[in-house]
Amino acid sequence: MVKPKIENLISLLLLFEFSLLILLFSFYVSETNAEINFLYFRAITGQIFIQKRKIQSKPITLMFVGDIMLDRGVEYMIEKYGKGDYKFPFLKIKNDLEKGDILFGNLEGPISDKGVKVGSIYSFRANPRAIEGLIYAGFDILSVANNHIFDYGREAMEDNFLRLKEAGIDYVGGGFNEIGARSPIIKEVNGTKIAFLAYTNLGSEYWSAKETRSGIAWLDDGITKDIKMAKEKANIVIVSIHFGEEYQFQPSLEQKHFAHLAIDSGADLVVGHHPHIVQEVEKYKTGLIAYSLGNFVFDQGFSKETMQGLLLKVIIRNGKIDEVIPIEIKINKFFQPEVVERLEK
Repeated sequence: MVKPKIENLISLLLLFEFSLLILLFSFYVSETNAEINFLYFRAITGQIFIQKRKIQSKPITLMFVGDIMLDRGVEYMIEKYGKGDYKFPFLKIKNDLEKGDILFGNLEGPISDKGVKVGSIYSFRANPRAIEGLIYAGFDILSVANNHIFDYGREAMEDNFLRLKEAGIDYVGGGFNEIGARSPIIKEVNGTKIAFLAYTNLGSEYWSAKETRSGIAWLDDGITKDIKMAKEKANIVIVSIHFGEEYQFQPSLEQKHFAHLAIDSGADLVVGHHPHIVQEVEKYKTGLIAYSLGNFVFDQGFSKETMQGLLLKVIIRNGKIDEVIPIEIKINKFFQPEVVERLEK
């Protein structure tokens, strides 16, 4: 009669240990950050061991492209060869773009049917349907801080802001007042907060946003304050700058100044555009600078260099930029970007 009681007691002890194991496992699995605790049960001795092991968080992939212009020759190709479908410019690269968690580009000119041309003969204003192509391509954030956003005046620029917002695409570097224009867009992916800022000093300083006036974020030494404030709210700060001189292979001294200032102020990555051709990617102190990604969707078919660009792939692991991979792209005769590596296969 004693034996069954002993067996019952052993069973109860095993059940208790197993329950304790489950309880401990649930507690440690609920812990966040980069560490997780693993438990294992050694059946021979009945002992429970707790073992800590460092695990890498799930990597985050960011994609950056250069200048996107959906007017003029690009619109012509869309109408003639794309049957009016604004997805046409992105058909050859859509599959590459969707591999990222966040896709960022520079929108050259407003998407609007409002305003009056106030710029030069090189003035851009895209058909409101162009936003369908940006949605299709998967853009999450667009910089509006550039020398073409005011080509059709403040009315078209503000209309562009509203259309992007309605489409679910964030814009940065512009706004209905100075706070809106200079504030970061912060995205959280897998527990990592990433702040995006954008600036330019090309065009007229009159375009800069003020307390009660819409406009763009003007590039000056005041970016230091913006970047430091963004760094307090995010793990990673990325600054987009529309700067430099067109068709120059090397970054100017001014580009160097502002890019280095951004990194010194706390930015992790600076992404540039405007020269319409690719410039160097530089390691500076603890940060990285891509001075110009060149064109992405543009109609400058007069040279080989303006029909090329970079798709910058940025990998984040454990709250830090771990890899930066420049991917060469080529713009075909229909002004569609394609990844060069795939073209050469």
